[in-house]
Amino acid sequence: MPLALLALAIGAFGIGTTEFVIMGLLPEVAADFQVSIPTAGFLVTGYALGVVLGAPLMTVLGTRVTRKRMLMLLMGLFILGNAVSAVAPVFGVMLAGRVIASLAHGAFFGIGSVVAADLVAPQKKAGAIATMFTGLTVANVVGVPLGTYIGQSVGWRTTFFIVAALGVVGLLGVAKLVPEQPRAEGVRLRHELAAFRNVQVLLAMAMTVLGFGGVFAAITYITPMMTEIAGYSASSVTWLLVLFGLGMVGGNLLGGKFADRHLMPMLYISLGALAVVLSLFTLTAHNKFAAAVTIVLIGGLGFATVPPLQKRVLDQAAGAPTLASAVNIGAFNLGNALSAWLGGIVIAAGLGYTAPNWVGAVLAASALALAVLSSSLERRTVTHSRRVAGHVPEPVVVAEARR
Repeated sequence: MPLALLALAIGAFGIGTTEFVIMGLLPEVAADFQVSIPTAGFLVTGYALGVVLGAPLMTVLGTRVTRKRMLMLLMGLFILGNAVSAVAPVFGVMLAGRVIASLAHGAFFGIGSVVAADLVAPQKKAGAIATMFTGLTVANVVGVPLGTYIGQSVGWRTTFFIVAALGVVGLLGVAKLVPEQPRAEGVRLRHELAAFRNVQVLLAMAMTVLGFGGVFAAITYITPMMTEIAGYSASSVTWLLVLFGLGMVGGNLLGGKFADRHLMPMLYISLGALAVVLSLFTLTAHNKFAAAVTIVLIGGLGFATVPPLQKRVLDQAAGAPTLASAVNIGAFNLGNALSAWLGGIVIAAGLGYTAPNWVGAVLAASALALAVLSSSLERRTVTHSRRVAGHVPEPVVVAEARR
């Protein structure tokens, strides 16, 4: 794998850290700004919405520059956003800093996926994408717990200064290691938008929303589920999230490896198994050991879908993949928001803290159904194309033979 993938992974590590570390620092931030926890929660919601909106916006703005230069600009935006958050004098300014940083998220992973895939041979594209996303998964194992500890011990502002410094490292890495790729000639915004007329691209994005939504339906409410149902102490939740992150790392690497060989079967297996595991979580959540094992499996199976889904979008949007790739990153965050909302509804309805697991199972099963539908439509298209190609009028065949 080229060293340029390391630079992309470092950037992904910083982005993954800033996205999730705020969840562990909400009490400290709320106390500092003298706002309620629900109000501080807008720092999470605002970031997620910024990713959804920023992914297409920043990608469109970057259509007239090279991908390397755009990646550098995005890392600069990421650094600025985290620096603003670190020095924010009032809550509103910190919220603005979070939104600024989030604007870089979707476009960085979207454009980075295209760059990573172009750096390697065709049969290694999913593996290259997975290598970049390893930075995001490792952030959940190392960056988020460490950032939370530093924020709670030294001060949350220190955490955001460190994350901004990680952004500087990522920016220098991109500048030094990522090769300058010429901007694709003849590709304009209308070409990028044309990819969304492809039903296979839309199906892949719908699978992203539902499949990853299944993961976060359960993980969003992991703290009350583990403390109230499994019997863990509140301090143990951090280590349970580390287990979740370890599962993400393993699943991401396996997904990248096998998606290069058998993409759709990989999706069938991971989505089907995810639906089953989420269903079982309603039972295993009552036992400490079983719950811990299940959390690892959810992280592994959930992230095993990421490289194949991202590669699926790149393959189906061939010729103009940048915008579609970035929007698919936004789809992951849309799935997070959708599943968190649905999970909150079933809890508010009095169905208990394990009820979001059923929501997640239904979402994952729906993603599996879409994967089967997508594959079926693709087979029909290929069969039809072969029939059309094989139907050549006799006079044409004779004429060709005479030549």
